[in-house]
Order: sequence, then structure tokens, then C-alpha cells
Amino acid sequence: MIIHPLQPVSTKSQALSFKALPPLSLYIHIPWCVRKCPYCDFNSHEMRGMPSPQPEGSIPVALERQYVAALVRDLEMALPQIWGRRIYTVFFGGGTPSLLSGDAITEILRNVRMLLPLSGSAEITLEANPGTVEAGKFAAFRDAGVNRLSMGIQSFNDAHLQALGRIHSADEARRAIGIARQYFDNFNLDLMYALPKQTLDEALRDVQTALSFAPDHLSCYHLTLEPNTLFHRNPPPLPDDDASGEMQQRIEELLAAHGYEHYETSAFAQPGRAARHNLNYWKFGDYLGIGAGAHSKLSFPDKIIRQVRYKQPQAYMQQAARDAAIQTESQVTREELAFEFMLNALRLNAGFEATLFAERTSLSLLDIQRELNEAQQRGLLFRDHRRIAPTTMGQRFLNDLLELFLADKN
Repeated sequence: MIIHPLQPVSTKSQALSFKALPPLSLYIHIPWCVRKCPYCDFNSHEMRGMPSPQPEGSIPVALERQYVAALVRDLEMALPQIWGRRIYTVFFGGGTPSLLSGDAITEILRNVRMLLPLSGSAEITLEANPGTVEAGKFAAFRDAGVNRLSMGIQSFNDAHLQALGRIHSADEARRAIGIARQYFDNFNLDLMYALPKQTLDEALRDVQTALSFAPDHLSCYHLTLEPNTLFHRNPPPLPDDDASGEMQQRIEELLAAHGYEHYETSAFAQPGRAARHNLNYWKFGDYLGIGAGAHSKLSFPDKIIRQVRYKQPQAYMQQAARDAAIQTESQVTREELAFEFMLNALRLNAGFEATLFAERTSLSLLDIQRELNEAQQRGLLFRDHRRIAPTTMGQRFLNDLLELFLADKN
């Protein structure tokens, strides 16, 4: 059969073929929190019912040791799938990773360095809750090798913090940021807006307060009612779409006026301070996830696989001890790849280089020509020979844009 060079080739009969594998990140999940927030759909588990942690704001020592041992064993068993590949970023997420002791973080990173080629300039991020902050612990995290801190502030308004079920107060948030600045010259603050009964002035005041600390990075999330959360079952009184839309617009304008680049849907950074770990996700890079419920996406010369670890912490630790921490593993099909790629890359306001699509999916842009044309015709997408990016309308109606690339949309 002769195929015209401009004619898309059927993707169903072809194997993937990657000339080079993408950058690799390491994600480490710490599943415990002091208290589960009513809006949170992450794999986090309250420490309620555990022996009283010593010192306060920490995981019990015996449990911490057992979990660290499980993480190390999980990493050891994953080595054959990533052998020889360099790690460029490490991210401790949760849950509340700052519940771990400095010794635990040191032990984890010591094993990471021993088992993997960790880049000398690797970005190593740890999420922290202001309610679990103490100066000695932050100093220990820094000494262990953590060089970027991400703090879940959410609001500087005590009434809103209470409505969100947070364990810290506004004063504790300010104190925690002050301590963080002593030890980390690269830190992110997480904020949320469109909170229960929140006004526009209150939302802007939260951002202005955050700006007073000159963070390198700000994440500003619209509160959404996720399935399987308390807020989804019992919705609180939230601002309507017009009010929350105005909050979003005014926040974006305020941050732009202060020199922050709005580089991703909810992410704003000072020049050169974009989150490298998250950028690897959004550019469809690879990541190995270890820990309870952690997800992995790994590329090989002829395929891409996804993995999920056991979700419940006790089950995860038991299975890791048996060298079987992975609960499910599946191969990403060619028909799913375009959507999987766009789901990440189109979150970037500047979009992506056109050549990246083929590099990360082994597909041709010709395979999605119809979808690209429709997105462009609807004013959701800009493209030329070098770059593909969502338009301002595409950023506002991102879900509509992404739906065009679903394999089963018809």
C-alpha cells in the first residue's frame, strides 16, 4: 500500500517508538494528616486513633520507621524499570509530609541518592502544613537536601480557615511563612478562592497578604466540590459563577502587576521560579510515584505504562514488604495518548512546542489534525509551525478544549 506523505497513518496497527525517553521525576507520597479537610479528595488519612505522636505534630516513631522502610523497598523494586535514568526533581506530597521528622526525610533522600542518579541541581520540594511547623524541623528538612518548600496556607482569614477545616490560624500561617523564609530561598504558597461566603475584597486581601511575603511562587486554586468529599455531600454556600469569575480575573491582574508570570492554569511564578516538578508533569514527562496510592507514568522505547500503588497505608506497607507495592499496572493505548498529552500540556498558558507532541507520544500531529482544526475554528487554540497554545478563551473553557481530544467523544 502506498501512503501519501501528508495522509495520516492509522495509529491502531503501529507500535510506539521513542527515540529518547522524557525527563524523569520522583514523587513520594506521605498519606497522613492531622485532620482531613472537607474539600480534599487526595489520598490522605487522619492520624486519629493513633498513639499520641511525639513530638507534637509528628507521626509516631514506630509507624514512621515502618513507612520509610516501605518507601525504600518500593524504590528498590522499581529500579529495573528506570535503570540508568537520571532524576531531575523530587516531590514529597500528601497528606502532610511535614509530619515526618527530619531524620526520616534524611533517610529517604539518602536512599534516593544511593539508588538513583540524582541530578546535582535537582529541585527537591516538600509540602508543609502551617499547623505542623517548627523551626527545628524546617532546619532539618533543609539539611536533608530539601531546597523548595510548598506551604498550604489556603487563606489568611480565620473564618475561612475554619470553614475549610484547616488546623492552623491566620497568625500561625504568618509565623510559619516567616520561619520558612529563614531556611528556604525558594518557596510556594497555596491559596484558594471562591470559598464559602467569601467576598471579592476578602479574596484579594488574601493574595495581597501573600504578596507581602514575596513568595517565589503562588498557586491560586478555585475551590471545587470534588466527588467523595464532605463538601460534595454537604455543599457549603459558595460564590456564584459570576462572583468567582471576577475573583479569578482580579487575582490574575493583581499578580501580573506584581511581576508574577501566570504560566499554568493555577500557577504564578516570579521569573525563573516556575515549579520544575510540575512542569515535567505538564510537558508529559515521566514520573515514578512511591508511597501509598502514588501514581507513576513511565515510558519505554515501545510503550508507556501507568501504575498505582496500594492506597491504604497499612496495606501499602504490607505489600511493599512482600515486594508487591503496585496494585494496578496498565499500558496507555495509542488511542488515549493524544488526550493524555493534551490534558497536561494545554494547562500551560504558553502551550508547547509543536515537536514535543511527537517526542512524548510517538504520534504525528497529522493524527489529530481534525481535532486541532476544530479547536482553532472555535477560537480555543492558537497554532503555527512552532507552537500550539490555548487562546485566552481556551484557557477559560479548558474542559471544552480538552474534550475535543477524547478518543471516545463520538
